[in-house]
Amino acid sequence: MTESKQTISPLRQRLLDDMRLRKLGPRTQTAYIRAVKNFTRFFGQSPDAAEINKRVTLHGLRHAFATHLLEQREDIRVIQVLLGHQKLDNTARYTHVATKILHEVKGPLEYLDLKPTA
Repeated sequence: MTESKQTISPLRQRLLDDMRLRKLGPRTQTAYIRAVKNFTRFFGQSPDAAEINKRVTLHGLRHAFATHLLEQREDIRVIQVLLGHQKLDNTARYTHVATKILHEVKGPLEYLDLKPTA
């Protein structure tokens, strides 16, 4: 009987590496993985319970979180760290949603109190 090799997603591998770095014991690691699985399962069922007709995913939740932070004028570098992005370009993708903020940005000359000369 051959043993099938279990594939591990990059996200799960990152979770395992993080737990090893924190030096969490095997029981704690197992409990944590179980909690993540339960959350994912619950999250998948919650749109039905809340009567949300739109497709809801964990990625969508992450995107909404980042967009909300941008709309609250949080620094994009802080959002980059919170999302775990290594490149700012990856975080900058979220700025296309927060267009209202871009229209409200003032240039340096707009802050000057210039009066026309007669």
